[in-house]
Amino acid sequence: MTIGFIGGSGIYDALPLQDTRTVEVETPYGNPSAPPTVGEFGDTGREVVFVPRHGPDHQRSPTAIPYCANIFALKELGVTHVLASNAVGSLREELPPQTLVIPDQIFDRTKHRDSTFFDEDIVVHQPFAEPYCTELNEILTEAAEEATDAKVVRGGTYVCIEGPQYSTRAESEFYREQGWDIIGMTTIPEAKLAREAEMAYATVTGVTDYDVWKEDSEVTLEEVLKNAEKNETAIKETVEAAIEAIPEDHDCSCHSALDGTINTPDDAIPEDVKSDLEPLIGRYVE
Repeated sequence: MTIGFIGGSGIYDALPLQDTRTVEVETPYGNPSAPPTVGEFGDTGREVVFVPRHGPDHQRSPTAIPYCANIFALKELGVTHVLASNAVGSLREELPPQTLVIPDQIFDRTKHRDSTFFDEDIVVHQPFAEPYCTELNEILTEAAEEATDAKVVRGGTYVCIEGPQYSTRAESEFYREQGWDIIGMTTIPEAKLAREAEMAYATVTGVTDYDVWKEDSEVTLEEVLKNAEKNETAIKETVEAAIEAIPEDHDCSCHSALDGTINTPDDAIPEDVKSDLEPLIGRYVE
């Protein structure tokens, strides 16, 4: 078992790993946000691969993140489970800043992102009713509840907007009216791509602000960064506890997500596509 961790805003240092090495990975989608850091986690002997989503110095905006390259690189390095973190705004009075939310649903409001590995010469229709791995979500939630003193909320809908601008007040109020809970810019297409790569995926989100729906609330970068820093310790403690808690023999439907979903006949898929996507589709095509 190899576990990947994709760190969001405020989480730029890899987890406490031993015998670390930086790995240059080439993918059909270019370079990942940064060369992955690979190391052994504590005394568990588990290999962990860390990628800073926005780059080591936050150089990439949410839309410009090389999501396909990040996920493909993790797959090439043998990752089977992906834990992620996201900074989010709250759409609920009862979810104040410095709350940890482990969402179980997504509403996609993005417009300009590549959300599949299979957009040319091969078509895959991937079920996505449960966008996060339900089993990994439970492990992550229990880890947060046991390892931190933060308020932890199980479940909720993450509405993912394009960014990098924050919402208008009208948009924020609309999202609240739909009953959604948190708002951010990065869980899509990450969750979709992880499913296509047959990796279990779940995220812990740290609330940094009340978006702009709340009276006298204006989202500022200063506020977001301040609360992201305060959330950092709780998120790292959560991820570390989750890494230790994932059963060695853990298996779930995420790991066979492509089974029965490839719509293009094998003989119609070009050989160069089969070669490029071999880490994803190798066991399903000849």
